[in-house]
Amino acid sequence: MSKGTGFTTMAGAKAEGEAPHIGVGMLGYAFMGKAHTNAYKKLPYMIYPPPAVPQLAAICGRDEEAVAEAARRYGYQAYYTDWREMLEDENVQLFDNGGPNYMHAEPCIVAAQAGKAILCEKPLARTAEESKEMLDAVTKAGVKHMVAYNYRFVPAVRQARNLIESGALGQIYHFRAVYLQEWIMPHYETGMIWRVQKELAGSGALGDLGAHIIDLGRFLIGEIESVSAMTRTFVKERPWDDGRTGTVDVDDAFVAAVAFENGAIGTLEASRFAAGRKNGQRFEINGEKGTISFSLERLNELEVYWVGEEPKETRGFHNVMVSESYHPWWEYWWPQGHIIGWEHSFVHEITHLLDCIVNDKDVAPYGATFEDGYRAAVVCDAILESAEKKKQVDITY
Repeated sequence: MSKGTGFTTMAGAKAEGEAPHIGVGMLGYAFMGKAHTNAYKKLPYMIYPPPAVPQLAAICGRDEEAVAEAARRYGYQAYYTDWREMLEDENVQLFDNGGPNYMHAEPCIVAAQAGKAILCEKPLARTAEESKEMLDAVTKAGVKHMVAYNYRFVPAVRQARNLIESGALGQIYHFRAVYLQEWIMPHYETGMIWRVQKELAGSGALGDLGAHIIDLGRFLIGEIESVSAMTRTFVKERPWDDGRTGTVDVDDAFVAAVAFENGAIGTLEASRFAAGRKNGQRFEINGEKGTISFSLERLNELEVYWVGEEPKETRGFHNVMVSESYHPWWEYWWPQGHIIGWEHSFVHEITHLLDCIVNDKDVAPYGATFEDGYRAAVVCDAILESAEKKKQVDITY
């Protein structure tokens, strides 16, 4: 990590001295590149004082005209069309891999060998085997590593974990989660993009959406012991740009029953064929002493029910606005009730990683390490195996 030159600290009662600078090299400039870049730019003045100041050192993409425009738009100091060249740039200390699934393994392994800290988008890789190669590489190199399971950094989700860890819910009985979208239904006329090709994506709704709720299940409840699953591909052919027809060889939807090591049971479901659902992630946790329910589209809120806490005449679920200053991360934002959104989870996530890099802290247990990414990939592979063999599959790492 390099110290910036000519850096003037921003005004604030808590600021003392100068925060270190960390140069970021971004692979990809579309959806996730935009989301991560927004967080890098917002972080230094909102999470204040920051553990480090991200410097937008370089951005990489295959299309030179497009990546040059992205560099100008976002404010990156340099751009590359070859990720290997970017990783040779001495100004890059943190490699942010926002590329598609098939571009996760090799660049991250090379980045680890070059001594770069790494933030990689989810799923970590296309398969558990590929994920394990990435985990081995970062372990051998001794670099900080995190998978971008950003929903761990939604204040309401962290508050749910805090309640579970405190014992407030007692023994956990159930975890049920869904992640529903609609964007590749027939009326959208989506063609043969990389997300519907096994060679490039690894899986369909499972890796795209299911990986998130698998990670949340592990984060909130604990390790998954076994799975029993079904998958479906509803549209089996899609057009290429040149008019040819391609075969879809990934799942459009899956459902799975899961058993956790601590005795809890659960269900997981993801689909990209749920009409009307834009980003419909929800989970519910039922425990001995109460229930917690969360919806990503109302991400500042929790629905909670506490057993026996009120007279039976008024007993029921309560809506809790998770926006008080004592709630996770809220000290950096607005007065209570002035809600934050999806984009802010990336600010929290990247702040955590920078803190771990600068102060040599463990990314786990609150951040998802490559170990977590690998374990989620093992569960994904087991779900596919269970669906194919029509049998329960035990999870082994």
